[in-house]
Amino acid sequence: MTDDALKWLEDWYSDQCDGDWEHQNGIDIGNIDNPGWTLKVDLTGTSLENIPFEEVLHNYDDEVFWWRCWRDAREFHAVCGARNLRSVIGVFRTWVEANQPK
Repeated sequence: MTDDALKWLEDWYSDQCDGDWEHQNGIDIGNIDNPGWTLKVDLTGTSLENIPFEEVLHNYDDEVFWWRCWRDAREFHAVCGARNLRSVIGVFRTWVEANQPK
């Protein structure tokens, strides 16, 4: 197990790739003009597809260190401040690890 958020996300993505999933699904990382980041993970076809996720708000009124994570019918979403991308990947990671088959 790694403490590096990006390395963990790379490994999770790689584990989902089965020859089909990666052609229609995946992970998008972008930026917003606050400034900040967006993270979108398509959960279709993963073990998380039907697992509920409770929205997480952290310092949402702060201008620098803030994030919001939620999911809709198909995707995990996060938006965050410019220095919080690792934090939202960490929220996603915590949820994934809490819902892995034992």
